[in-house]
Amino acid sequence: MESIRIKDEFIKLGQALKLAGLVDSGLEAKEVIQDGRVSVNGETDTRRGRKLYPGDTFSFEGKTVQVES
Repeated sequence: MESIRIKDEFIKLGQALKLAGLVDSGLEAKEVIQDGRVSVNGETDTRRGRKLYPGDTFSFEGKTVQVES
């Protein structure tokens, strides 16, 4: 499992996808999230602004990433 490290209390899902290198742009992040192609902690989430905290995981196209502080 890959991981991303954040400095703040949380990171939004769209930003996390970009930080992890799973999408190239905010627009692409918005599209894949709204299409229901991203899951957070094992459940599909269609909210680009979903807040992720250390310990949360998100998955896209078979890759799972954990958020770390």
